[in-house]
Amino acid sequence: MQSDDTIVKERATVLCRRGDRILLVARLHARWALPGGRPKPGESLSDAARRELAEETGLVCRNLRYLFRAAGKHKLHHVFLADLDAHAIARPSREIAHCAWFDRLAIASIDCSNPTPAIVELALDMTRIAPPVTFMIHVEAA
Repeated sequence: MQSDDTIVKERATVLCRRGDRILLVARLHARWALPGGRPKPGESLSDAARRELAEETGLVCRNLRYLFRAAGKHKLHHVFLADLDAHAIARPSREIAHCAWFDRLAIASIDCSNPTPAIVELALDMTRIAPPVTFMIHVEAA
């Protein structure tokens, strides 16, 4: 049996971008993070990514592209790039209190979840340089 210290939860994490601006969400009195969440039993990671994005922001993505997975201490992030309508507006809903677009350079200096800056930088670098390649990085999470 695993202790709570060794349980790793899978999470579908969604990167939404407009140029160098990235969409982050936050619950009330919580740090900023990329939209996403855990898949329901029997749900694929891509379906979970689409569902979580819609539930948290009201956004519906036209296309979703798997980029990579990033391992933290307690979470395994499966990172997807969402293709959104250029005029789509993110609105917080359900447990999310705030949605905002941040310049990629500002993300390192705001109060956000530990893996968020590393995931954003790697995802943006990957999408600028080459088509997606599946690999894994390790990020420390609090």
